[in-house]
Parts: sequence; structure tokens; C-alpha cells
Amino acid sequence: MTQAPIQHSQGSPAAQSDWQNKALIYDYRQAANPVRAGLTGPIPTHRWEASIHQGGPTRVIPLDLSPALGCAGPATSPGLAAHFLRIEAGEGLKAAAAATSSLFYVLEGSGQLSWQGRNLAWQSGDLVALPWGDAPLLEASSTSVLYWVHDGPLLQHLGVQPSQPRFEATHYPASLLQRELDQLLADPTAARSNRLSVLLANADLPASRTVTHTLWAMLGVVPAGAVQPPHRHQSVALDLILDCDPGCYTLVGTELDSQGQIRNPQTIAWESGGAFITPPGYWHAHVNGSERMARLLPIQDAGLHTYLRSLDIRFSGGLGG
Repeated sequence: MTQAPIQHSQGSPAAQSDWQNKALIYDYRQAANPVRAGLTGPIPTHRWEASIHQGGPTRVIPLDLSPALGCAGPATSPGLAAHFLRIEAGEGLKAAAAATSSLFYVLEGSGQLSWQGRNLAWQSGDLVALPWGDAPLLEASSTSVLYWVHDGPLLQHLGVQPSQPRFEATHYPASLLQRELDQLLADPTAARSNRLSVLLANADLPASRTVTHTLWAMLGVVPAGAVQPPHRHQSVALDLILDCDPGCYTLVGTELDSQGQIRNPQTIAWESGGAFITPPGYWHAHVNGSERMARLLPIQDAGLHTYLRSLDIRFSGGLGG
């Protein structure tokens, strides 16, 4: 039950001032951690199936959890909004958002992006990161599906509008990403890592080594038959499954047992083209029970957390990242 605020004295002239109309004082025990139902709602786990973008007209499909979060929508987490964009061949749409960072990953199709008087051809497997600027126009030469994440909900919470770009627009072609991933997989020392993945970065952000100053992007794989040990971090993860066979899933939970495994985990099944959210602070482990390598692309607000020094990434089982 929510405790009412402590009533402060109204006896002095200063206390009658309209400067204090909104002043509240709470017992520390009732306000130090308000993340609970009825106050600041916790970030829920949630899964979206690929079927939501596999047919229909050209449109933006928000992955909106704002009712559960108690914030203005669309929002997938308190600071990020994720969407699928479906664009029929020969058609286009604008991805408009008051945001400092927008990230687009091409799940399928090909086309052209027009932004700030510049044009970029894109194809399946490409990733593009854009700073603040004009709303990009995405035109499909073949029927396309893109995954779009931006930090608009964070700015809306702060009550601010973007005013300048913080990094240069950057294209990560599918061929470059695959080449870097192949080099990693050929490195025999990589097998000792908690995650087999490459992180996308921007030369304008040398301190955080992230794809934008607020966003973090990882292209990762889970080999056939692999069980990756649990890890956790204080950034939210908006996970996009790029490619997998049945038998792949993520285990999620808040605690580890004495063996370093997740206690009473929730199982989130993977599906190619599907997406799910991993709340901050939750232990999670990826499992591939199939006979083929699986690929995933988590997008996080870890650029912001890295700047704040609050990411606090931890690994189970003694393995590093």
C-alpha cells in the first residue's frame, strides 16, 4: 500500500507561499525505491512474433509497452522506442521522431534512404545509425522489413528537443558486419568469451565505443548446441532475432543459484524476425538447442549508461565479455 507523504507545517508565512504548492516529503522507506506496481511500473518482459510484420500495407508497427510503463507512447522501454517498418515494393515512408539517435536494421528487402540531402542504398543485413536531423525517407525497391529503434522516449521524459547532431550518420554494410563476425569466429580465444559478438561503434564516440551516444548495438551468434552462461547489465535490451531454428531461447530471471545458473527462469522462445525485451538488472542466458548457428541483434540504451558509469555489466561462471 502506498503511504501518504508526511505533512509539513503550514504555520509560517513562507509555508503559505505558492512556491511550496507542490512540495512533498516522504519517509525514506516509502520513496527510496518506487519501482513497483502503482508507482513507477517495472519494465516487463515481452515478446513480439514475426507475424506482426509479415504481411499487410506499408506502415510503422510500434512495439509499444507505454501502458505498462506508465509513460507517453509509443515506448518499448522508458528511454527507447522500437518499431518494425514494413514497406511494400515501390513505396516509401518517413521515420519521423524527435530523437537524438535512430538505428535501422534491414531484416529483408532493399531500397534507398534519403536524409539531409544525402542518399544511401541499403539491402538485407545492413545497419544505419542516424543522429538528429530531418526525418529520413525510406523507399523500397523490393518489399522490405526494417527494425527501427530511437531514443525519443528519453527526450520526452526530459522535456527537451534535439538541437544538434552528436555523431556522424554511419552505414554498416552487411558485408562488413559478416566479415568482422567471421574473423571473430576464427579466433580460437573467442570460445572463452561469455558472448560471441561484435559491437558496433562510431569514431565520434571514442570514450563509450558505442554505435551512438545513447544506443549500443551488438551483432552476436549462438553456436549450435551452445548454452551461453548468464550475464546482466543495467541497460535494457531490445533483442531482435535475425535467424534461428526451433529450439533456441533465452532464460531470464532475477537471481542465480549456488551453481551460477538462473533460479526459476522465464523462458523466451526465439523466432526468426521476432523480438523481445530483457529488463535491466535481469540475468539472462541464451541457449541454442538446434543444429544450426543462430544470430541476434540486441539494441540497448547502454551508450547512455556507459556515459553515466552505471552499466554495471556482470558475468556468471567467471567468463568475461
